[in-house]
Amino acid sequence: MDPLQLSSIAAREGEDPKVSSQQAQNKKDIDAGALFVLKSKGSWLHCGYHLTTSIVAPALLSLPYAFTFLGWTAGVICLIIGAVVTFYSYNLISLVLEHHAQLGHRHLRFRDMARDILGPRWGRYFVGPIQFTVCYGAVVACTLLGGQCMKALYLLSNPGGTMKLYEFVIIFGCFMLILAQIPSFHSLRHINMVSLILALSYSACASAGSIYIGESSKGPEKDYSIKGDTESRLFGIFNAIAIIATTYGNGIIPEIQATIAPPVTGKMFKGLCVCYTVVTVTFFSVSISGYWAFGNEAAGLILSNFVDDGKALVPKWFIFMTNIFTIAQLSAVSVVYLQPTNEVLEKTFADAQSAQFSTRNGIPRVISRSLSVVVSTTIAAMLPFFGDINSLIGAFGFIPLDFILPVIFYNLTFKPCRRSPVFWLNTTIALVFSIVGIIAAVASVRQIVLDAKTFRLFANV
Repeated sequence: MDPLQLSSIAAREGEDPKVSSQQAQNKKDIDAGALFVLKSKGSWLHCGYHLTTSIVAPALLSLPYAFTFLGWTAGVICLIIGAVVTFYSYNLISLVLEHHAQLGHRHLRFRDMARDILGPRWGRYFVGPIQFTVCYGAVVACTLLGGQCMKALYLLSNPGGTMKLYEFVIIFGCFMLILAQIPSFHSLRHINMVSLILALSYSACASAGSIYIGESSKGPEKDYSIKGDTESRLFGIFNAIAIIATTYGNGIIPEIQATIAPPVTGKMFKGLCVCYTVVTVTFFSVSISGYWAFGNEAAGLILSNFVDDGKALVPKWFIFMTNIFTIAQLSAVSVVYLQPTNEVLEKTFADAQSAQFSTRNGIPRVISRSLSVVVSTTIAAMLPFFGDINSLIGAFGFIPLDFILPVIFYNLTFKPCRRSPVFWLNTTIALVFSIVGIIAAVASVRQIVLDAKTFRLFANV
C-alpha cells in the first residue's frame, strides 16, 4: 500500500504513522471502500457543501404541504424543533467521532460506530441495513422527482404531449449513470458547491412565486383550516412530522466527516454552521410563503401550485427556470446519497492493493455503479407512488439515524452523570422521537393502504 495513503490513514486516526503502518498490514479496518470512496482530503467548507446537499434538497418544497396538516403554530414549532434537534444531534455524532479517533479507533461509517458502541450485531443487522435502505431510497425518490419535474416542463411547453413519466425517469437515470462514476465523496466538493447555490436559487424562486400568486387574484382563496375528520387530522399530524423529519434527515454524517482532512477537531461544527444557515433561509422561507399563498390547498410539491388546470399562474419562463434549478440539484443530491452504496460496492469488488484507477478496479467500479443506477431508475419508473413508500422509509430510517441514535451514542460514549441536564435531555429526545417514529410509521402505512387503489406499475401520473 502507498506510504502516503498509510500516513493519511494514520493522521485520520490520530495515531503515529509507524504504528498505523503496522496495523494496516492486517487490513482489519482498511478496505477499498474506505480507501477509495471516503478519502480524507476536504476542508470544513467542503464539509459544509456536502452537508448542505444532503439536507437542503428539493424535499423542502413539500414543507408547505406538511403545514396543511399542522396549521401555522404547530407547523412553525415543528420546523424549529426539527432544526434545533438535528443540529444538536449531528454535533453529538461529530463529538463521538472525534473522541474515538483520538483513542485510535477510526469510524468512517455509521455502521462502524454502531458496531463499536452498541455491538457488532447492531452495526450489521440494524444500522447498516437501515442506512443503506434510507440512502438508496433517497436515490430512487430523487430520480422519480427528477422525472416528474422534466415531465412538468414538457407538458408546459407541449400540453398535448404523449411522452410518459417513466420515459423522463429513464432520461434522468441516464444522466445519473455519468455522475455515479465520480470516484470519491471528496470529488463531489465542487458539484456540491454548485448544489448549494442551486438550492438557494430554487428556494428563492419558490418563495417569490408563492408571494406573487398570493398577492394576485390568480391563486386559491386562502383557507388555513385543517381538513378532514378527527382520525384523518390525527394521522395527518404524524404524516407531517414524518415529512419534516425526512426533510431534515441526513443519515451519512460519519461518511461526510470521514472526507475531512486531519486534524478534524471543530471542522464539522463549522460545516454544520454553513449548512444550517442555508437550512434556515430555505426551509422557513419556502414553508411560510407557500402555506401563506395556498393555505390548505398547498400541493405535495409547491411548484405544482404554480400551474392550475394547465394554466401557468406565473410566467412560463419562471417555471422553467425553477424546475431546471431543481432538476440540476436533484442530480447532486442523488450522487451524494449513492456514496454509501458506492462504498459497499468498492469494498466488495475492488482491490485495495491495486491503484484506484487501475484496470483491476476501474472495470468493476463502472459495472457495479452502473447496475446500481439502473436498478434505482427501474424502481423509480415502476413505482411512481414511491413517495408514499419513502415516507415509511423516513419514519423507520431517518428518525432513528438522526434523532435517536446520536444521543444514545453520546450517552454511551461520554457517560454523563445521570443527574446532569445533558443526560436527561438526550434521554428525553431518544424516548420522544422513538414514540414519534413508531406513530409516524403507522401513519405512513395507513396512507399507503388508502392510496393502494391508485397504485399502478409504470403509471403516468
